[in-house]
Amino acid sequence: MTEHPIPAQRPPQVLYTVEDATQVLRLSRAELYEQMRAGRLRFVKVGRARRIPAGAITEFVALLEKEAEVAA
Repeated sequence: MTEHPIPAQRPPQVLYTVEDATQVLRLSRAELYEQMRAGRLRFVKVGRARRIPAGAITEFVALLEKEAEVAA
């Protein structure tokens, strides 16, 4: 009998590249950088690279939802 290894689960993604975040948020690269510059989307720097924590994406979406409620 052959044993089939259980596939290892990938750990949840905790840091997103700018390109990954543009796909997740469906925003252009320029808009994403504008939100980062404005302080509305948190990011960290790793060397020269910017990475967006998963929690920052969640917070940004919550901010957008809150703004939409106020505007309604």
